[in-house]
Amino acid sequence: MTKADKAADSGKADSTAKRQSRRPAADQSGRSLKRTEPATLDAGNSAHGGPAIKRRLSKPRKRDFPVSQARRYLEPGPIVLVSSHWQGHHNIMTMGWHCILEFAPSLFGCLISSGNHSFDMIRNSGECVINLPTTALTDIVCRIGNCSGSAVDKFAEFGLTASPAERVSAPIIEQCHAAFECKLHDDVLVEKYNYFIFEIVKAHVAVRPAHPETLHYTGDGVFMVAGNVISRRSLFTKVL
Repeated sequence: MTKADKAADSGKADSTAKRQSRRPAADQSGRSLKRTEPATLDAGNSAHGGPAIKRRLSKPRKRDFPVSQARRYLEPGPIVLVSSHWQGHHNIMTMGWHCILEFAPSLFGCLISSGNHSFDMIRNSGECVINLPTTALTDIVCRIGNCSGSAVDKFAEFGLTASPAERVSAPIIEQCHAAFECKLHDDVLVEKYNYFIFEIVKAHVAVRPAHPETLHYTGDGVFMVAGNVISRRSLFTKVL
């Protein structure tokens, strides 16, 4: 056999070995074993005692987006129904611009347009109840947000039950999953930004489900619904 023949045979053997190495391994029964996807070392996690290996993360393609519509992605909380009471009258408004500001005392911040009928009622009374609806009330949530309490009794119009709260004059909406009684804590931002800071003084939450299907508004009449629950408690040094 010439040197050229030997080199050719050697090349064929190398090629065959490479092809075999790419095939899935087999167990003793001859069945193929599934190959795992490539993984990368996560030095940050490894340094803190967490899992050292993770799958490669995708990098979604991005486009320019109007800054005026950023709230579609950054608006943090679920849609709520704000109930109020002033001078013998109840009202309800639909609201999505809000967030928790502090743990203790439990402070809740929200934006209420001065053009809303609820604005003056809440400004004058210094109280409200933040009610948490679920998907069962989706249509009612929309209709409440598209009519004025100056022209209609929203409790009667939409078949909602107003129950007395314990710490405030505003009523609780019985059909909602949860209700948080609030007193005005700080109005320094109201005049300039229509932004109210309330203290939650009493909370009422349904026994179940623990994770209700809440509504999250994305604009243009479209909502997202709270989805699957995932837990990563093992990665937290302190669970708040």
